[in-house]
Amino acid sequence: MIKVQARQVQREYQIKNSLGKKEKLTALEDFNLDINEGEFLSLLGPSGCGKSTFLNILAGLDKYDGGEIMMDGEELRERSFDRGIVFQSYALLPWRTVLKNLELGLEIRRINRRERRKIARHYLELVGLAAFENQYPHQLSGGMRQRVAIARVLAYHPGLLLMDEPFAALDAQTRETLQIELLRIWEADKKTILFVTHSIDEAILLSDRVAFMTARPGHIREIIDIDLPRPRTEDIRNSVEFARIRKSVWELLQHEVLKNQSFGAYL
Repeated sequence: MIKVQARQVQREYQIKNSLGKKEKLTALEDFNLDINEGEFLSLLGPSGCGKSTFLNILAGLDKYDGGEIMMDGEELRERSFDRGIVFQSYALLPWRTVLKNLELGLEIRRINRRERRKIARHYLELVGLAAFENQYPHQLSGGMRQRVAIARVLAYHPGLLLMDEPFAALDAQTRETLQIELLRIWEADKKTILFVTHSIDEAILLSDRVAFMTARPGHIREIIDIDLPRPRTEDIRNSVEFARIRKSVWELLQHEVLKNQSFGAYL
């Protein structure tokens, strides 16, 4: 079943060039993508190709200028609790405890105190932070804060989870640990996830499919099926099939980066 269907999506911006004159910048053009119910799909492509632009459109944080986006068979609404987003920054409220940060979305939805506490504690257990419910964000490591941010989004049960390079600001060891942690959470919850990343290895490790975008104006050049067994562990990075997929994706990326440079596009 298709969760999200994007057809011929267009997004343009008005920018000022070096001479101060306005000109049109096309971020997305003829963008077509299907996201299946319950799948983990990553968007990958050269820097500046429009990955985050599309994610922000789905999140209701940006608009699109042409084409059509359907979610669950209906036209995409501007804002809705059926979509949750996790950014690079944790965006936790420093004056609220971990537990109360998780309850925030549930409070907005007017869930009663007893029920929202039960839900929040369930998701804290899911991300392995049940023992830290009374701590404040500044008392946690970066990786723990990002786990709280993920749990907070999951707590209000969105139908679509949007993740914009959520591990990019973390050190390599923490990033790899959280990748495996995210896979564990996804296996337990089976949310539909759209994951934006610049990392080929991350996209391959996590995804059912990788949608590879061209240089700007961005559109989908190729969909790559990741036929690696699940559940996945860190060891899968050492497999022959992982290396084969990585090589083919790297060649696509190199081609788009060189094309981008040859046309003098912004990176």
